[in-house]
This record gives sequence, C-alpha cells and structure tokens, in this order.
Amino acid sequence: MKSTTAAEMLSLILSVLDEHKAEDVVTVDLAGKSPLADYMVVATGRSTRQVQGLADYLGRAVKEVANAPKVEGLTQGDWVLVDAGDVIVHLFRAEVREFYNIESMWSATPPAASGTAIS
Repeated sequence: MKSTTAAEMLSLILSVLDEHKAEDVVTVDLAGKSPLADYMVVATGRSTRQVQGLADYLGRAVKEVANAPKVEGLTQGDWVLVDAGDVIVHLFRAEVREFYNIESMWSATPPAASGTAIS
C-alpha cells in the first residue's frame, strides 16, 4: 500500500460520499486545531440503512489505499464515526445531526437549509 496524504484521503472520502448520495456534506479543516486529525467530514444519510451503507462504502474504499479504518456506531446507524487516520468522518441521520450539531463546536458553517452540499 502506498502512503496516502490527508488531502488525498479527504478527496477519496468526499468522492465516495458524493457517489453514494450523502447529503449536506461539510468539511472542517482541523490542521493546527486538533492533534487527532487534519480534517473532519460531517454528512447526513436519509435513513439508518443509508448511514450504515455509507460507512460500509467508506470502509471499503479507505481499506484499498490505507489501513482499515476504525468504525464506531455501525450497529445502531444513527451516528457512525469512521476514523480514517488523518480524516475523521461523522455520518448521521438528519435528526441526530441536528440534535448534536457538532459542526458548531469547530465554528464550521452548518449546511444550507436548501440541502445543498457545502465543502
């Protein structure tokens, strides 16, 4: 496996999310703000099943270019965290995302009310 940069991993993740119809995708640049990762991606799935599917697709794609990601919350499918090393991905059902509003902790702009993707 070749070494993948944080920017390349981010690009791969955003591509997979777009391909599988994730909604309201927001990228937060964490470089210099957190030692945990360089980027955080937050996205919404329309149902528990879609959130679980998105996590599965991400896991497969990341595993092809890097070590298998750590995945938490897959069984419930309300909020799934995918740790791809330099990129942390939070996948939510809409109601759960609205409740936790984790973008606000990082001063990120929440998704537009119209449902358009922001990155």
